[in-house]
Amino acid sequence: MLIQGDHPEEQEGYKISTYVMTDIHGHYDGMKKMFRKIGFSASDRLICAGDYIDRGPKSYEMLRWIESPGENVILVRGNHDEEFRYCVEAMGMIFRKWGMDTASVEDTISVYGTVRKITSYFDLYGTIGDLVKKRRTALEQLSVWAACIGKMPYYYETVMNGRRCIIVHGGYIESLACLEGVETDHTYDSLEDFYLRARDDAYLYGGVEHGMILAGHTPTTAKYELPFNHGKVYRAYDEETDCIFYDLDCGYGFKDIQPEGRLACLRLEDERIFYVREI
Repeated sequence: MLIQGDHPEEQEGYKISTYVMTDIHGHYDGMKKMFRKIGFSASDRLICAGDYIDRGPKSYEMLRWIESPGENVILVRGNHDEEFRYCVEAMGMIFRKWGMDTASVEDTISVYGTVRKITSYFDLYGTIGDLVKKRRTALEQLSVWAACIGKMPYYYETVMNGRRCIIVHGGYIESLACLEGVETDHTYDSLEDFYLRARDDAYLYGGVEHGMILAGHTPTTAKYELPFNHGKVYRAYDEETDCIFYDLDCGYGFKDIQPEGRLACLRLEDERIFYVREI
């Protein structure tokens, strides 16, 4: 049974802290503001659970950041990042077929326009279009970022305070066999698909015994989703498995149209939550 509750009382005095963030969505300035708020330093560790781009105004800066975020930063991939990678790889196939120059911005613009005409689902948020047309970014550089995303794990696991902690974008489940015989919101082709895209299913059927799952993907500003919490971090506890669930996507990607939206960051050592919010 899932029980929604409050996070533990704030505690201070940690010399080395482990922070978890997710769904920055092109809001590079908000991320930097959060770093200042938590006093993030080289002695700390940061684990990000995906969706670095799209929606916000600075996807270019976020992509530059993921190239070299620092040795103390662990990047997990999200569905928006994965879709970016697929789009760039599709463009690369055409470049190879036509023998085009990957360093040429003009060739990149031409191929982008061709693929865009084929399907409206290509570059759904217009991020690649902005990079190519406004930033004059050639496929060569796009491919560098796609390769960075391709190296990101689908989830990251650590241990904190005796609990197995899994940081993932959408949700975590031990095996797709756990979904047999139950009604799910979506059909999942693979475990990786679940990690990237699960929403309510992640809380109803996912989790690990005596563990903690920290995810994003589903904004807590979304009224008709299970982790709705008015733009604050959602915390739930499954008594049967002794598993804690956190949704840290507090709708910052929609902050311009949803006033409750904010960026959240959780410190694993004491589960303290920090917020950045524009009013």
